[in-house]
Amino acid sequence: MTYKEALLFIGKCLTITYEKTNRDLVEEKIKSDLVDWNAVVKVSTTHYVFPALYCNLKRADFLHYLPTDLVEYMKHITDLNRERNQQIIKEAKEINELLLSNNINPIFLKGTSNLLEGLYEDIAERMVGDIDFLVDKNHIETTLNILKKYGYTDKVSELFDDHRHIPRITHPEKIGAIEIHKNMLRKEKATFFNYRTVKDSLFTTNNITLLSIENQIKLTVFSKLINDNAYFLKSINLRGAYDVFLQGNKLKSETIITDTNLSKELNGGLDLYSFILSKPQNLQYTSDNKSQQYIKDCLQSLTPNSYTKIKKKMLSFYLKLLSRVQILFKALFNKSYFLFVYSKITDVNWLKRKFGFKPSS
Repeated sequence: MTYKEALLFIGKCLTITYEKTNRDLVEEKIKSDLVDWNAVVKVSTTHYVFPALYCNLKRADFLHYLPTDLVEYMKHITDLNRERNQQIIKEAKEINELLLSNNINPIFLKGTSNLLEGLYEDIAERMVGDIDFLVDKNHIETTLNILKKYGYTDKVSELFDDHRHIPRITHPEKIGAIEIHKNMLRKEKATFFNYRTVKDSLFTTNNITLLSIENQIKLTVFSKLINDNAYFLKSINLRGAYDVFLQGNKLKSETIITDTNLSKELNGGLDLYSFILSKPQNLQYTSDNKSQQYIKDCLQSLTPNSYTKIKKKMLSFYLKLLSRVQILFKALFNKSYFLFVYSKITDVNWLKRKFGFKPSS
């Protein structure tokens, strides 16, 4: 089973709770003993959809087709993720109450937003990193100070003026790190999709403020295709595709998702995610030659030849190098960036992850 075959199989598995056609196709493939479960585990883990895969197979009553030891492992990882997400939800609610009591209204984003909204049938489905929320730019510094008084700490004492969020902050007794956003997109795209453009369409549930479903879908696409350069690199993200699929299925009537300034990334992402999983019935967008070509390019990247492998590695290396050089250059003139760089090179865990060693004492 190739990487491409495993990815496309997982994509269809993530829809079997909702799509009978895909359910029948997946069941037939499993019963035919054509699934390389080692490949499926590897790809689903890399894409952070391993628990979601388990939950969907369980709801479809397909687990009896799988090896017993695999089912036990999947259940174990999913149970751990459920416990973590229960804590994430608790901490996010605490943050919400704390900030509201100080007249600041946080708008929760991405995975945390999905958990708080109840997007998933089982909260264990979503693997969440940080607790992300957006506040008015005028409230950034006040928000940070409030959270510091509450016990959150950071190694960078000043704010970045040109980044969409401040460096993550942590609490010694909390499981979730926090990213306080003043923008949702990279600096060069931020004017098109920001606090000002979304504030009139927000909605509140249980005293928690979230983006509208339409803007949740946009942010899910933009987070990968713009912020993580997925459009440029022609890379696929199954976790994002699954989120869009579920968000699209929450639309109560036919809804056109459009964005004049970011149509290339939006249409390309929605077309790709609909192809990889399935298109929600009420989700409407523009599928054109450019978005169709993007699908072809992304699929081609799954079975690359030697040239495209080297090209993609070089592009990824170039983007990472460019980002790091820019940060190092800014650190020469900007105290915030200097402290950020210093915090990284003195962080033992970060050095282990990046380079496999720790600094001498």
